[in-house]
Amino acid sequence: MNGTRLVLALATTAALLSAAPAAEAGSATAAGPAPRTLHAAPDGSGSTCSPGRPCSLDGARDAARTVHGRDVRVELADGVYSLRKSLELGAADSGRDGHTVTWTAAPGADPVLSGGRALTGWSENADGTWTAEAPADVTPRQLFVDGVRAVRASGDSCAASVCDATKTGMTGARATGIADWARPTDAEAVIRVRWRNYHCRIASVSGDIMTFAQPCWTNSASGTDRTGPAWDTTTVDSSRYTKVSYFENARELLDQPGEFVWDSAARTITYLPRRGENMRRARTVSPVTETLLTLDGAHDVRITGIGFAYSAYLQPSTDEGYAGTQAGLTLTGATGPTDHAGRHYTKPAAALTVRGGRQVVVDRVAFTHLGGAGVVFEQGTQDSTLTRSRFTDLSSGAAYIGDTEPMPAAELAGARNTVSYNTIRRTGVEYTDAVGIWAGYEAETVIDHNTLDDLPYSGISVGWGWNQPEARMSVLRDNRVTNNRITNVMRVAYDQHDGGAIYTQGAQPGTVISGNYINRSAYGNTERDGNGIYLDEQSSHITVTRNVLTRVGYKWVSNWADYGIDNHATDNWTDTAAPALTGTGSTMADNHTGLDRLPDEALHVAATAGAGGRGHVEQLRPDLTRAGTATQSSTDGAAAAAYATDGDTTTDTRTLAEPGAWWQVDLGDTHHVGQIEVWNNTSMTTADFDVQLATTADFSDATTVHVGGKALRPTLVDTDREARYVRIKLSGTGRVALAHVLIHP
Repeated sequence: MNGTRLVLALATTAALLSAAPAAEAGSATAAGPAPRTLHAAPDGSGSTCSPGRPCSLDGARDAARTVHGRDVRVELADGVYSLRKSLELGAADSGRDGHTVTWTAAPGADPVLSGGRALTGWSENADGTWTAEAPADVTPRQLFVDGVRAVRASGDSCAASVCDATKTGMTGARATGIADWARPTDAEAVIRVRWRNYHCRIASVSGDIMTFAQPCWTNSASGTDRTGPAWDTTTVDSSRYTKVSYFENARELLDQPGEFVWDSAARTITYLPRRGENMRRARTVSPVTETLLTLDGAHDVRITGIGFAYSAYLQPSTDEGYAGTQAGLTLTGATGPTDHAGRHYTKPAAALTVRGGRQVVVDRVAFTHLGGAGVVFEQGTQDSTLTRSRFTDLSSGAAYIGDTEPMPAAELAGARNTVSYNTIRRTGVEYTDAVGIWAGYEAETVIDHNTLDDLPYSGISVGWGWNQPEARMSVLRDNRVTNNRITNVMRVAYDQHDGGAIYTQGAQPGTVISGNYINRSAYGNTERDGNGIYLDEQSSHITVTRNVLTRVGYKWVSNWADYGIDNHATDNWTDTAAPALTGTGSTMADNHTGLDRLPDEALHVAATAGAGGRGHVEQLRPDLTRAGTATQSSTDGAAAAAYATDGDTTTDTRTLAEPGAWWQVDLGDTHHVGQIEVWNNTSMTTADFDVQLATTADFSDATTVHVGGKALRPTLVDTDREARYVRIKLSGTGRVALAHVLIHP
C-alpha cells in the first residue's frame, strides 16, 4: 500500500484535514530559536528526515529525541502510513524545558495512519458472491469496500421462548436451523438487554442446545458477583432477556448485498457486493492493528491534522467476546475480585491512546472506519485536550476519558481534561451500548461545544459507581457538560434502553450541565424510557440549567433515586414536564415546560450549541389540543382524558377495558390538521386502533386511518384534512391509554 491514496475510503478524512492549518503550535518567537522541522513519509527511511530524504515514523521519532532547546515539528507527507504495530511515544518524546513536540500534516498534505490490510485476489462464485483468502495474520471482523462498511451476515431475531438462555447455554439450535449450519462455531449471538450488549461466539451445538465461548458466556450471565448493583437483572439469563437480536457470521445467512462472512477454517472471506461494486477493482480493507498511536507518560506533545483509519478491536473475536457492562466497557477474565463499583471493567481498544499524559493536545484529527473506539485518555492523564476533531463510522465510542477507580493514587487521577468542538456521528455501529463521549472518575473535566448525532445509545456519559459505598467519596467533582448539540440518540432501531442524551453517575460536587441542545432522544421509542438528561443512581450535587430539550422519548430530566441528592434543575426549556427531582435537597425551579413553541432565548441557546457555530434548530410545532376539550369512553381511576393534552408525556390517560374504547378531543372549531402524534402511555398499552377525524360530533363524515400494533412514543399519523374532532378508537376490546396527543395544523 506504499504511496497509495485510499481516495474513496478516506474521503471524509481528506475533507477534514485539508482545513487544518499547516502550522499552529511551536512557531518561533522573537526570543527563541526556530522550531526544528523533521520530515516523515510513508516510504521514508534513514535518519536525515529532510524534505528530500524523509524518515519513517519511527525514524522521525528517534531523530526528534536528539533535539534540545527548541520546539520540534514532525511533518508527515501525504499518503497512507500502514502500521503493523502502534507508533509509541514515551517520556523521551516529550517537549522539554517549556518546548513542544508537534506531530502534524505537512502543508497541503493529508496523512493517514492506517491499521488496515488490503484483501486481494477476489474470485466470483456461482451464486454472485465473491471470495478472497485472508493473509495469515488477518482475522477479518470488519470489512470496508471502497470506504463503505460492510456488515457481517445476520439473520432474524429469536424470541426467548425459542432461544432460551441459561447460565450454561441456550436452546433453539433446531428451530433456528443452526444445528444444520456447516460452521456454527464461527457464528456469534448478539443480544441486547436494556443498556447492555453481548457478542458471544457459539462453541458447540448438540441437538437443540448451543454453548458459547468462555469466559464470554459466564461474564454475560448472572452469578459472577463481579458486576454492578442489580445488574444481574439485565444479563442474558435474566427476566429482562427477551430475545437474541440476531445470530451473525454464518454462510447460510449471507443473503443481502453488503454482507460478508468469515470462514476461520478455510481462512476465506465471502462477500455479496452492493449494486455498482466491482470486486476486481474495489479497494477492500480489513482492520488489523489495534492502537495506531500510543503516548505513554509523554507530556507537551501535540497531534494535529493527522487521520486515523481502520484500527482494530481484537477482543470480541477471542473467547473473551464482548460481555458489555455499560457504555462500551466490558467484563473480561475468567476470575476476578468481587466488585460492585465497576473498577475492573475493560475499555475498548482505541486508535489513539494516551496514558499518564500531561499537556497533550489532539487537534483537528479525523477518526474514520474504526473497529473499536477513537481516543482513550487514561491512567492519570491530566491537563490534556481533544478538540476540533471528527469521529465517523466507529464500531465503539468516540472518546473515553479517565478510569473506573473511585479513589486512585494522585498520579493516576484524571483531571482538567477538555473535550471540545468535536463532531461525532455514527459511532457505536457494532457495539451499540457504547456512548459518544465517556468520562469515568474525573475532576474538572470540560465537555463543551461538541456535536453528537445518530448514536444508538447515550450521547455523553460522566461519572461512574452507582450506589456503592466505595464510590460515594470518589475524586469526581467540578465537571462541566456545556453547549453541546446532541440529536438522534437512543435510536429505537438498536433496542438499547435506560439511557439519555446526557447521562451521569456518582456524587460529583460542583458539576454543571448547561447550554446543551438535545433533540430526539429515544424519539419514537418502543417503551417508556430514554431521557434527555439522566441523573442516574447516586448522581448528586449537579446543577442542570439553561438547556433546551425537545422530542424526548420519556423524561426531559430524570432523577429517580432517593439517594441521588442535592441536584437542581433551573431555567430549562422543554416541550414536556417531568416529576420533581428525587433525593434530599433536590429542587426544580423556573423551568419552562410543556412548550409548543421555543421562545427566542431558547432558540439562541440551541442554535449556538455544538461544534459548528450557529446551527439549525428544529422548532416545535403548534399543538391544537391545548385549547381543546378531551373526553374518553370511560375512565379508570384518576387517569383522566385531559392528561393527554396537558403537555406532559409522563402523565397518562386510561379507559376501562371494553369493546371499542376511545379517547377524543374537540378542538373547538374546524382546523386543517396536518399531522397527529400519538404517544402511548408508560405501560405501552394502546394497540391496534383507528385515528378518526371529523367535522361533526357524531363522526358521520369521519376519515379513518388504521394503526396496527402498539402505538410508539410517538406514532406519527399524517392526515391533511379539515377536522374539529379527533378520536383514537380501539378496533377490538381493551384499553386506550395515552401519555400525549399532539395535533399539528
